[in-house]
Amino acid sequence: MQTQTQTETETEQWTAYHFSQANPAGPGCDSAPALLRRVADSIEDLGPAEIQDIVVHSEVTEHGNWLSATVYYHLPED
Repeated sequence: MQTQTQTETETEQWTAYHFSQANPAGPGCDSAPALLRRVADSIEDLGPAEIQDIVVHSEVTEHGNWLSATVYYHLPED
């Protein structure tokens, strides 16, 4: 019978930031291109951030799906 030895491993840690954006409520709230342009502009404004994830959300409204996105990122100095 083999025995396994357990070793400790170091876990790398960093701070993750996030922001969320949505299209304006009302007609056009379901425009994916408009949301993605808005998010792209905000990412460019961050400067040298490393994007970890972008999640797109949808909420059903009387005007259609109201799209929003959450961007997770970290900064190089973190």
